[in-house]
Amino acid sequence: MNIDEFLRVAVKKRASDIHIRVGCPPMLRIDGRIVPTEMRPMTPADTKRTLYSMLSNAQRDAFEKNQEMDVSFMISGLARFRVNIFLEQGHVGAVLRVIPINVPNLDNLGLPQAIKDFTHERTGLILVTGPTGSGKTTTLAGMIDYINANQDVHIITIEDPIEFVYRNKKSVITQRELVNDTSSFPNAIKYALRQDPDIILVGEMRDRDTIESALKAAETGHLVLSTLHTNDAVQTINRVINAFPPHEQATVLKQLAAVLRGTVAQRLAIKKDGIGRVPVNEILVVTSTVRDHIFKHELDAIYHLIAKGAQDGMQTMNQALFGYYEQEVISFEEALRLSDNQQELQQWKRGAYTGSGK
Repeated sequence: MNIDEFLRVAVKKRASDIHIRVGCPPMLRIDGRIVPTEMRPMTPADTKRTLYSMLSNAQRDAFEKNQEMDVSFMISGLARFRVNIFLEQGHVGAVLRVIPINVPNLDNLGLPQAIKDFTHERTGLILVTGPTGSGKTTTLAGMIDYINANQDVHIITIEDPIEFVYRNKKSVITQRELVNDTSSFPNAIKYALRQDPDIILVGEMRDRDTIESALKAAETGHLVLSTLHTNDAVQTINRVINAFPPHEQATVLKQLAAVLRGTVAQRLAIKKDGIGRVPVNEILVVTSTVRDHIFKHELDAIYHLIAKGAQDGMQTMNQALFGYYEQEVISFEEALRLSDNQQELQQWKRGAYTGSGK
């Protein structure tokens, strides 16, 4: 299989992910659904030859030593691909995530105004969260592109691997990649503070050391953007706190209350016509009231504050889902599928919804 030709076809079909493994034809994820291609099942020799063609000699050696790795791959004029290569029952397999070659325009992503408002923050921490494949990277890329077009600042991105590649507009953007440019997220954040940054994008706050470094960067007068694999604002706050041992959590809670500016929890909903998906967002804006509740670890109040916080740009996931249902962008079944509180949605459909999160 010629990998370049196959990937061109996959991108043309609007695939977001490509699965290559032994014993089945290559599979595509299109609009959230896995779809088989019409190619023949792949043999062990097929997958090894195809996937090794994307790797340098050094990358092949590293893969054979570690048995799994993340790399990026680019076809000029088409797209970049974030590639995870692994062994499955002794055979080489991979999943490729398609990264469009053009950085997304924030205004074209269909996101709430609050997300654009976050880009005007000068300091603090903003977290974009959600499960794998929910569009977190695309949302962050749209935010960086908007800042790049409108602000005279220095942006440093630390990624694993680099996905969207930016060209300087009004901003200067430095992009660093784990392994190739730095040994770890914490090290890169530490040295980024000496590189005259205004904004630091951390690809993922995946461990305690990275979270600690990101909080310090936000405390010292920088705007830090990052991601977590959490489903809502309360879970996000708890994930940050619980990354630390119990005797440190009270201090971290105070740090987080001081620096957190907002969270964006995101999921992708299949449109009612079945063609394409739309981002659906829970938005937490950290007002003085929200900050006080975080400081006191009164997290049970957060959902109610989000539900009542429309004037500050906040919305719950259910409010966002129900809004798209009322606008006939998504079906009610799709709204239920993505909801963590289906009973609330069903009550609203029966006429109990007032727009205030009751």
